[in-house]
Order: sequence, then structure tokens, then C-alpha cells
Amino acid sequence: MFATNAYAMAGGASGQQGGGMEGILMLLIMFGIFYLLLIRPQQKRAKQHKELVENLKSGDLVVTAGGIHGKIIAVEDKYLTLEIASNVKIKINRNSILGPQSEQPEEK
Repeated sequence: MFATNAYAMAGGASGQQGGGMEGILMLLIMFGIFYLLLIRPQQKRAKQHKELVENLKSGDLVVTAGGIHGKIIAVEDKYLTLEIASNVKIKINRNSILGPQSEQPEEK
């Protein structure tokens, strides 16, 4: 009684044998798609950001990760000094720069 149930659950004699190569091929295809859609674009963005941070110089208008717009006053190894308003300067990490400022801020 129990043996026949187990035999039926296993697929019986007509159950598919092998199938290892198809499974490996599907995994490789899935990894390839994952690499092309997720990993490669992320690496490209990281490389562009690294180049941006390395090429910062005094006088550049930038935006930080916190959304602060400012002008670079001083450049050090790990830190930048930004002027965000007249005589208002802040010191931030180089890596917190997102990119160049798209337009000149309005002065009041």
C-alpha cells in the first residue's frame, strides 16, 4: 500500500531521467541576463562616479547626496569645502557628491 503511493509520487517508470544539462544551461542563461541587466550597469555608474569625484576642482558647482547645492572652495584628499551661501561654508566627504549642478542658483 505505501510502496505503491511512493512509486506513484516518484513519477513511476516513465519519470524523466537526467535533465542535468538543461538545468545548468538555464542557470547560465539566467546569470547572463542578470549580469547584463543589473551588474554591468551598476559597475558602469560606479566607474563614472569615481571619475567625477577624482576630477573635482575648486570653482565647480555641485550637488551633494543630501541635496545641497554649492560651489567648491577647497579640495583636500578626502574632504571638500563647499560654499552654500555668502560666507557659509561646509566641509563634506568627496564621495557625497552626486554630480555637477545643472543650473546656477538664484542669488537674493
